[in-house]
Formats: sequence, C-alpha cells, structure tokens
Amino acid sequence: MMCGICASDCQWLIFQFAMLLLLYSIHFEKVTSSNLPQSPIESPLNPQPVLPLIAPSPLMPFTNISMPNLSGNCPLNFSNAETALTTTAIDCWGSLAPYLANTICCPQLDATIKILIGQSSFSSGTLSLNKTHSKNCLSDITQLLEAQGSNNQLLEICSIHPSNLSDSSCPFVHLIDIENTINIPTIIESCEKIDPVKECRDKICQSAITDAAVKIASRKIGSRLSGDDVAMVDDCKKIVLQWLASKFDSSYANKVLRGISSCKINKVCPLVFPDMKNISNECGNKIRNQNACCDAMEKYMTYIQNQSFITNLQALNCANLLADNLQKLNVSNNIYNICHIKLKDFSLQVGSQGSGCLFPSLPFDVTYEQSTGIDFRCDLNDNVEAPWPSSYTYSPSPINLPALPKATSDQSGLRSTLFLSTLLLLNLFT
Repeated sequence: MMCGICASDCQWLIFQFAMLLLLYSIHFEKVTSSNLPQSPIESPLNPQPVLPLIAPSPLMPFTNISMPNLSGNCPLNFSNAETALTTTAIDCWGSLAPYLANTICCPQLDATIKILIGQSSFSSGTLSLNKTHSKNCLSDITQLLEAQGSNNQLLEICSIHPSNLSDSSCPFVHLIDIENTINIPTIIESCEKIDPVKECRDKICQSAITDAAVKIASRKIGSRLSGDDVAMVDDCKKIVLQWLASKFDSSYANKVLRGISSCKINKVCPLVFPDMKNISNECGNKIRNQNACCDAMEKYMTYIQNQSFITNLQALNCANLLADNLQKLNVSNNIYNICHIKLKDFSLQVGSQGSGCLFPSLPFDVTYEQSTGIDFRCDLNDNVEAPWPSSYTYSPSPINLPALPKATSDQSGLRSTLFLSTLLLLNLFT
C-alpha cells in the first residue's frame, strides 16, 4: 500500500482498514456464558479464543520488525542451535502459540534450551548456568525467537523460568563429574537410535536416563533415595538430558528430546473441564429430552474445544476422562453416541466449516513455506467416535498406540487468509 501522506496518517488508514477486515471476518458465533462458569484458562496470556487460522506468506516479512537486543552476558553459543531456534520460533508463532503450547511449542522450546546448554558444555565444562547467566540467557533466547516471529509472552505461556536453566537441587553439574558417575555406553546405546513409537512403550532411553539421574543423586546422599528425594532425581534427569544433547548433533538431539517429551504429553488430557451440572441435569439418569441433552452437550464441547489443539491420543484420554466424570454425576447413557460426539470435537476447530483438528501423537513441527505460509498437519478422521467407557474406572489410553486414530486423510491446516491477515495487521499497531 502506497500513501502520499504523512506516516502517521498512513498508519491510521491501515489501522482502519484492518479493523474493517476484522469485523468482516468474524464469522462464528461465540458461546454464551450464561450456562457455563468463567473459563479457567482465561487470562491476559490466553484470552477468549479466536479461530487460530493460518498466516499468509505475504505478511511474513512484516513480522520481523526489530533486531534482537541481546544482553551480551550469556555464555551460550547460539550458533550451536540455529536450526532449533528457528524451528522454535515457527512452532511458537505469534498468536498461534497459546493454542500450540501443549503439543508443539513448549516441548520444542524446552528441547532448544537443553540443546543450547548441552552443546555449550564443551567450552564451559558445566551442564548448568548460575542464576545471573540463567536470567540473561533466557532473555537472549526470547529476543532471538521474537525477532523471528514467536509470541512475545512465550515464557509465561510455557511456564519457563531462569531456574529451568540452573542446576536446582542436582548435586553434580560439571561435565567431568557427570561422566565419572554415569554409564556412558549404556545411555548412548539406549538413546542413539530412538524410535518414538517403541520408546513410549518400552522406555529404553527414558529408563537409562532415570538410572543415571538416580546414580548422580545417590552419590551425594550415599544411601538409598527416599520419597523426599524425587525432586532431586527430576533435576538430575534434566542435567542428564542436557548432557545427552551434547553427545549428538543438534538436529538428532532435538529428535531424541522431542520423542521423549511426546511420551509424557500423550499420557494425559491437557484440557480443563469446567462444571458439568447442565449436562447432568439434562442427561442424567433416564434422559427426558434428548434434544435438550445434546444441546447442553454441544455447548459444553464448544466451550472446551476452544482451549487448544490436542493430539489424537490426548483426545482419547480426554474422552475417557470426561465420560468418567459424567458417569460419576449419574450420566449412565452413552451420550457420545446419542449426541454424535467425535474425538475431533475435543480439539480446536479450524476453517469456516469448523473441522476438528487432531494432531498426530508423534512429534512434528509447524512449517513455513514461502508460497503457502504457516502450515501444520491435521490428523482428520470424521468417523472416529469418542469411546464411552463401560466401567466407572478411568484409565489412560495405552501409550504404545501413537498412531490412533488412523487418519483417512493427513492434511495441512485449513487456511483463512482474511482473518489472520487482519490479526497480523493489528499486531503491528500494538
């Protein structure tokens, strides 16, 4: 857009144009809150959700509007993880980051931090940073990521603090002490050819890391660890992972760390379930009015699906957990079947048609293509019904089936240029 007037007038015209686009592009009906409690996830960091549609490539250059302002007091060598940093910036892209946080963004950010510390241990001789360096390095990392388009509240979204870069309670952090304590060949052999599917089932690499962490923690205590020492072992696991990241090139280290994190991610349901009183009133015991029951269920599902994208295995866990909670409220009928609730209904919706986007449970990254913009894969399968447990006991879905449900189509994220174009234009003025 060319303007033959002063810069401020030009900016104002662009702003007005953006506002018009925004008003024009709002094409979905907000769920009323009269029958539902205040959202437990609503905050300045995670506002009332909007459709997380895909950024068009022509606006990509406008997002890199400043050079990173580095502290100059961080000992990490960022050139050791340039690819990981770029991947993180795209995985945690702008306004999409809160919706990608659980499955893609935060696991990738955590992996990048561990790689940076691990790769820098060759020169520093340590697998941890002191408090001052932790603060400076974390600031530098966020500056580098924001310069490439990441969300500017990434640390809050992912709950990353300077303590994540320090040794915390692990008694040994120096490279020589670690390598004199752990069984190096065993860990390398267990983790050098990690298979994300088999690892979640057999835990070969994870077990080797845990054993090494226990050895490091026990070396200080000199006796068998007690339940009170769990936090120390967890901190030592972090140190071992950072050591492991130093033994591979950054690309493969990233694969190992993301593979391990995916096992943890897919074990749980990340969604927050608010009060279910309306569903129990309409669907409890013998259903009096099926339409009223399904209407209450539809409103509830619309409410929870606006929280984030989730993987197919997480959706399976969420479906089991919600059904278990409803059964405890005397909802004995299979309302998933009655109201046609699918696994995809638990994940964020994309596109004007509201297709549920389930992510594959195996780790993957958001991608950027010059011609298409930001893309992510949706494991779409409209025919996978949410399972209704036959018992009152909830048990997580088996983690050794990361391909469930098998997709009939593996598609990239559906794209609406208009809405995200407006969001990006507005971001230039905030």
